[in-house]
Amino acid sequence: MRGPYGFELNESCRDRRLRANGFLCQLPTNTLKDLDDLSSFAAYPAGAVLFLEKQNSRGVYVLCEGQVKLSISSREGKTMILRIAKAGEVLGLMAVLSGSLYEVTAETLDPCQVVFIYRDQFLHFLTQHPEANQNMIKQLTAEYQSAYEQLRTIGLSASIPGRLAKFLLGWSVGGQQTKSGTKFTIRLTHEEIAECIGVTRETVSRILGEFKIRHLVTLQGSTLTIPSRAALENIY
Repeated sequence: MRGPYGFELNESCRDRRLRANGFLCQLPTNTLKDLDDLSSFAAYPAGAVLFLEKQNSRGVYVLCEGQVKLSISSREGKTMILRIAKAGEVLGLMAVLSGSLYEVTAETLDPCQVVFIYRDQFLHFLTQHPEANQNMIKQLTAEYQSAYEQLRTIGLSASIPGRLAKFLLGWSVGGQQTKSGTKFTIRLTHEEIAECIGVTRETVSRILGEFKIRHLVTLQGSTLTIPSRAALENIY
């Protein structure tokens, strides 16, 4: 059934359309049946907060459809987006496994379908299905690598244009290859891009303008094209 947010609502982790992605979605069918018994399915509009940084970890959220931005904030109100979670990821996993508070705020970037599983039920599921533990280790490893890559980008990039160039190249992975270059959609505002690379919105707008003048990128709405990846790579 097509829901109000433009995608088909699902009520089973065994749905074949979802099983192509994700760390839990790859589990055997009988294991996913047990997961279904614990799962609550829900759809959210863009801009919905799934959980807040330093909130008690009630459970995990399995992202079935859409994207979620994960961010941290300072007491002064400064925000940094750590990464954008994709369909198939388990959100809040570290906090639930360690019994600690959620370490980030999770906010939907576009309409999303999410499965929620209470903490105690999820931990019991892992003890009953050891085959799922390996998948959780893979996700934690991916998160660890992502965190280091962002530290490398922000802390070691020689210039702010280099940070933005690397960020755009990262988003372009998997983009459509056309005669004009690599085309992809980026659903982030200039403010959100700034929060990803640790600069101001004005700086992002200015450097993007310079990239356009130098024909390093073309921008039409939320669609961005990189004519030459090599030229953009030379910036950092």
